[in-house]
Amino acid sequence: MERWHLPSVEASGKREPRVLFSRREARGVLLDLQAGDELGDHRLHESALVYVVSGTITLDSEGRSVECEAGTLLTFSSGETRSLAARSDSRILLLLAPWPGEGHFAGGARVDPERMPTQAAEPPHG
Repeated sequence: MERWHLPSVEASGKREPRVLFSRREARGVLLDLQAGDELGDHRLHESALVYVVSGTITLDSEGRSVECEAGTLLTFSSGETRSLAARSDSRILLLLAPWPGEGHFAGGARVDPERMPTQAAEPPHG
């Protein structure tokens, strides 16, 4: 078993995604955004779940825009185009499945998803 308390994972102060885990079944990524940060139009090769851990974001997808506060869970199909803007300092959890999706790596590169390093450690719990 692995365990994370998402609100307690220490913020890095950077907008770099932190991989919590990476397996063939799924990859979990934690991302901290500052108010005003944007992730422009992008499309993934995996199905995705986005959970707003804290803050407020606006998410645009396929011509629809929704404001999402902490506690919101969103799902996306593989290939669906989306963009995201942080309305306040925010933390989101991104779950991608399966990992990596077909066509994720250019040129047919093969990557063992279980060997990809994690960057966020489990916080100590009593």
